Amino acid sequence: MRIIAGKHRGLALASVGKGDAGAHLRPTTDRVRESLFNLLLNGGYGDPVDGARVLDLFAGTGALGLEALSRGAAHVTFVDDGGKARALIRENVGKCKAEGVTKIFRRDATKLGEVRGAPFDLIFLDPPYGKGLGERAMGAAFSGGWVAPGALIVWEDNSPITPPAGLSVLDSRKYGDTLITILQADEE
Repeated sequence: MRIIAGKHRGLALASVGKGDAGAHLRPTTDRVRESLFNLLLNGGYGDPVDGARVLDLFAGTGALGLEALSRGAAHVTFVDDGGKARALIRENVGKCKAEGVTKIFRRDATKLGEVRGAPFDLIFLDPPYGKGLGERAMGAAFSGGWVAPGALIVWEDNSPITPPAGLSVLDSRKYGDTLITILQADEE
């Protein structure tokens, strides 16, 4: 696993091999991450990464948020309740020397509570597949004020999702067994 582009291009990140089933870690492959960011940057959304406040829910290794940071995001908040995941995120944040522009929360993404600070412009959501956790996490994000009006949400799953009220599907692409859905929050 490595950073694909930006100021940390080519930087190797801490690896969990093919994933850690016990810790529910299933890192997004470099190829899928590259395709996802190409879609974000060339899909008619402007540049949703540059200067963005990014929320990485079910962050795992933190690769999605760190890729955004490498490409110009202003801040990334990582949320994961797994000890192994948070250790990997801390290691990867250290490799990127990004301690000053990141926060790591030990929290269940489906029980976020109220946001402390400004809401987020770009949200990565990569829950364990097929358990309905993405829907619950987005519900918690909306009710806690974590989602900025017009925010883009990148939702990774293995089957079509049912977006909660307040989100519109903009695009959906399949990469192997991974389905990436890009959504936008209502402007109000």
